[in-house]
Amino acid sequence: MFLSRPSMFAAIVTIVCQPRPLLAMALGMCAVPVLLTAAAEGPQQAKTEQANSSDDGFVELLNGKDLSGWIVEGAKEYKEGNQSKPVWVVEDGKIICTGKGFGFLRYEKAYADFILHVEYSMSKGCNSGIGFRTVPFTGPAATRPSFAGYEIQILDDAGKPPSKHGSGSLYRYLAPKSNPTKPAPQWNVLEIECRGPRIRVTLNGQLIHDVDQSTIEELKDKPLSGYLCLQNHGKRIEFRNIRVKRL
Repeated sequence: MFLSRPSMFAAIVTIVCQPRPLLAMALGMCAVPVLLTAAAEGPQQAKTEQANSSDDGFVELLNGKDLSGWIVEGAKEYKEGNQSKPVWVVEDGKIICTGKGFGFLRYEKAYADFILHVEYSMSKGCNSGIGFRTVPFTGPAATRPSFAGYEIQILDDAGKPPSKHGSGSLYRYLAPKSNPTKPAPQWNVLEIECRGPRIRVTLNGQLIHDVDQSTIEELKDKPLSGYLCLQNHGKRIEFRNIRVKRL
């Protein structure tokens, strides 16, 4: 993350990524479909984003009323008595994951270089994540963000030492420099910035990652563009102020 907006009560996530056409071509099959998708959206997408953007260039990804623009992948409903209820809902201007089953809520547009800002409030014992530069989830593990792209881990583990599977990690690959996570149900602010191969992540005002994926063996072939998504990993979590800025 290059940007950081610390707050006493909130935690923000920002992701920034920039296109690198030649490098993306070299990455092969993983990156190409995403780049084609982004290109196919063309002028109409640019118009829509311009209409929804604020003075600072950020676009709100949540209209505060429904899940327009979002795609539910994996578990969509759960049973409560004889009633079927949605796993993902919008209430009071927030996206709420009820934590039933497993899956993702993916935004419909792909991004290359961008900044993503997200605030989240966990339930006790929560496990979730923010996916970026990823592919649509279709069920196989290979289509999960932590394999196909990246996942920033969200975990109710305040006070625990950093690890590759703990809060703020580039899940399964890199531990964060520190673990500034606030415990449930306090709001956390996460910012992720991606510019070509460089990824910077700030959690609650602290820089926890500043890496160049091209210099890390496990990450060097990761795509430089893809989708953004929120994870349902069996625990309730709320998201608000989800904004993105193309770079």
